[in-house]
Amino acid sequence: MARQLGGEWDYIVCGAGTAGCLLANRLSANPRNRVLLLEAGTKDDWIWFHIPVGYLFAIGNPRSDWMFKTEPEAGLNGRALAYPRGKVMGGSSAINAMIVMRGQAADYDHWRQLGLAGWGWDDVRPLFRKLEDHFLGDSEHHGKGGEWRVEAPRVRWDLLDKVRQAAGEMGIPAIDDFNTGDNEGAAYFHVNQKKGLRWSSARGFLKSIIDERDNLEVLSGVTVNKLVVEAGRVTGVQFANHGEQVIARAAGEVVLAAGSLGSVAIMERSGIGRGEVLGQHGIPVVLDKPGVGENLQDHLQIRSIYKVHGVKTLNETYHNLFKRGLMGLEYALRRTGPLTMAPSQLGIFTKSDPHQVRANIQFHIQPLSLDRFGEPLHRYPAVTVAPCNLRPTSRGSIHIRSAEPDDKPIIAPNYLSTDEDRQVAADSLRVARTLMRQQALAAYRPEEVLPGPAIGDDEASLARAAGDIGTTIFHPVGTARMGLRSDPNAVVDERLRVIGIDGLRVVDASVMPTITSGNTNTPTLMIAENGARMILEDARAAAKA
Repeated sequence: MARQLGGEWDYIVCGAGTAGCLLANRLSANPRNRVLLLEAGTKDDWIWFHIPVGYLFAIGNPRSDWMFKTEPEAGLNGRALAYPRGKVMGGSSAINAMIVMRGQAADYDHWRQLGLAGWGWDDVRPLFRKLEDHFLGDSEHHGKGGEWRVEAPRVRWDLLDKVRQAAGEMGIPAIDDFNTGDNEGAAYFHVNQKKGLRWSSARGFLKSIIDERDNLEVLSGVTVNKLVVEAGRVTGVQFANHGEQVIARAAGEVVLAAGSLGSVAIMERSGIGRGEVLGQHGIPVVLDKPGVGENLQDHLQIRSIYKVHGVKTLNETYHNLFKRGLMGLEYALRRTGPLTMAPSQLGIFTKSDPHQVRANIQFHIQPLSLDRFGEPLHRYPAVTVAPCNLRPTSRGSIHIRSAEPDDKPIIAPNYLSTDEDRQVAADSLRVARTLMRQQALAAYRPEEVLPGPAIGDDEASLARAAGDIGTTIFHPVGTARMGLRSDPNAVVDERLRVIGIDGLRVVDASVMPTITSGNTNTPTLMIAENGARMILEDARAAAKA
């Protein structure tokens, strides 16, 4: 028998990740609203959650990462990938690349053209500005005074300056800001840091209020098993707290903010999803929603690596104890240097071929190389030049493996499953090769390590090589996508209400109908900002009715 948590909550938010921390902040701003925030991960009390380069130690570590894996992927020549997700307050914003990227104006205008009112570029740009405390100050494109701190990088590398110059030699312009609506060009990424420390969603939106608002209760280390559904309405949640089953009741709404994996799992365990999936696990169907867990999109990063000569990279510093000590001293005294590094410092957005209407590939350029995050850097000096297809046409799925909350989901991204995606992969590797042949880099004598000089320049060879070296860039979206109520595969409507049941919304990256053209953390925050606004607006309208 489950114990009932005392009283009733106006809002129960499931997941204290990127979206959930902001939702808890906004929904509890009115002291009359009682808000319960539930998080399966731990508190962010580990030093590597705060030192920016800590991603090297957090990703692939069961203390901080849920340690998910994909199924073997045909498009990756049978490989299965690690699929990192943050296991901590702040979610993946506590272990991610810290890169601030909105995407392109056309991404959001496409959502509006799908019939999703309130999601066009002109609608969402003010929300991005509201979030920000930007080092560039208040302007047409950026905001000042918000909780989401944005700063310039606090380290530079001669090698990256030359890669940017090489892009210019190819006709890719040097720009200063990727976040104006058109991100084509080469620039240094702006980062979510404050004075050399990582600025996660938990630090920005939760920690400043958690001790000040008596109407907000936050529980970590708890697992939401399923939703409580009564007479076609979600009225609460059942969760496990240190082995005890607890039920919390919601007078208003339950909001799922557990991400593209977690929100799907909670719905499916509650009987909301594809009937055949639920039937396989003996879960009674509460609402047959065939779109739940489908439409998975992710950015596949093709990590080409080039050995370089006569220029400093992080690889040799990483393996030199004396130099590592100097790095630590610089960070301790000045909060600058390699310990402040995001995984990628330089970005290039360009077209994979001249026929593309807008930039469709993004390069993450890193003055380092490694086999995979969580493993040591290579011992030779190298640069990673990693393109990804910004708008893949491949679609995958995420579904529960069983009805047990502790069982990890079945993740099948279906990478490189379309002819178009294989073509873009091959073309992007050609662009990488062209970039590294530019005169600006000639003094460093780049030598291709991956995919390797033995790989030909034809489409078939390059597409297969992309399958051998491609890896997730940690951007799963779309598994509870927005759509019109007339669309049988839509999970939520344009106000993020689950279609077909009352009292339930999904507010996280899973609602994206199509993936944005760049890193997805900042768009997820915007979705949460818009979702919170909609929740409060609808509550006021209902109170007046």
